[in-house]
Amino acid sequence: MSGKIIFDNGKHQCIMFSDLVKGDGIQSNQFLILHSDEETVGAVIDPGGDLTYTPLTLALLKHTDIRHIRYVIGSHQDPDIIASLPRWLLHTQANIVISRLWERFLPHLNSAFTTDRLQEGYLKRLIALPDEGAVLPLGKTQLFALPAHFLHSEGNFQFYDPISKILFSGDMGASLLGDANVPVEDFDSHIPTMRGFHQRYMVSNKVTRFWADAVRQLDVEMIVPQHGKSFVGKAMINHFLDWIGNLPCGVDLLTQDDYDYAALINSVKVD
Repeated sequence: MSGKIIFDNGKHQCIMFSDLVKGDGIQSNQFLILHSDEETVGAVIDPGGDLTYTPLTLALLKHTDIRHIRYVIGSHQDPDIIASLPRWLLHTQANIVISRLWERFLPHLNSAFTTDRLQEGYLKRLIALPDEGAVLPLGKTQLFALPAHFLHSEGNFQFYDPISKILFSGDMGASLLGDANVPVEDFDSHIPTMRGFHQRYMVSNKVTRFWADAVRQLDVEMIVPQHGKSFVGKAMINHFLDWIGNLPCGVDLLTQDDYDYAALINSVKVD
């Protein structure tokens, strides 16, 4: 549970935690970015829910003081992304970063106990990202919040670290089998672990193609999704971009038969 260091230049570290989910929860990756100049500052990306809060906190303490965490960032609103929000608000001074589309829904994650303890103070710690994206200062560097709407959430962001050249891609590139600590080595054999997920959760090929074309404009050395294996190196990244940019998914696959209400109702025999 100590985490895997996926980038380290002496002043800047990116650390992935991939084995914190136990029981029936879906495997998920959590991330810590640390930057040290005069002081150490950090950001946690997609921290998860109650399943991961305690083990993640213990793992973080092996790398930094929890007081160094400036941001707790959610790529979107799913429980495996940000359901641990109340604990981060209670036990740290970190700001919570989420799409402004979901900002007004986050208070529903708080219990009456949490809300009473924090009173209205927690609202001042919510950073609502505008649809067009934003820059998050992190010491003398920054993280870029890149719009990735409808991949899969209506209000969705990915995060680009210009020092490590890592794109933290949320659900884009997610896979459901294999050791997340081992990057993709054979792309063709990896496709079956991704195809069903992307065809169901990504809204359309129009959007995945826009995304792939946008990522090609960046200097990216690693794409690290929130589930499963990473894509490391330009060649492997281009394999993934070519594949996802041409994948029919979401509404592309729907027909009128998927909305045949009469057939369902008529299939039930009424005595």
